[in-house]
Amino acid sequence: MSISDNTRTVLQQADITRALTRISHEILESNKGPDGLIVLGIPTRGVTLAERIGAQLAEISGHAVPVGALDVTMYRDDLHRNPTRTPHPTQIPAGGIDGKTVILTDDVLFSGRSIRAALDALSDIGRPAAVRLAILVDRGHRELPIRPDFVGKNLPSARQERVHVRLIEVDGVDEVTIAS
Repeated sequence: MSISDNTRTVLQQADITRALTRISHEILESNKGPDGLIVLGIPTRGVTLAERIGAQLAEISGHAVPVGALDVTMYRDDLHRNPTRTPHPTQIPAGGIDGKTVILTDDVLFSGRSIRAALDALSDIGRPAAVRLAILVDRGHRELPIRPDFVGKNLPSARQERVHVRLIEVDGVDEVTIAS
């Protein structure tokens, strides 16, 4: 389905739901259950995805998994280019992250710089046993040696293309589009 001549939809609501369900199963399998898991999303849409994954993990396993948010604004290496970013609250679940397996969640993995900033932010909060990366869309073009553990969709794209993730909770619709 085409939104305009230069934009095409690559994932619709059912595709996103299916990808998040698969990611949730993979997380539980790799962790051998829900024990010791914490899901942290990177604002804005990463938090929404973390909440959905947390709900899926609870539904599948029958045990609640703590979910929170990790703001990376002040850890970014491009603040000088865009100093007007609005920080979002960091919300770490009770009990902290020490000794836990943190599932860091974001919508799109591109250069890897947001994830690097998230790792720096995590190190200021505590010392997790492990950090795993869950991404809805991996579009390539890494500038740093960062690789996701759980991927909803690999979406090869040209560097000049834009990938947009829209989620019902934020945007009123679930879809992933790519624009040239």
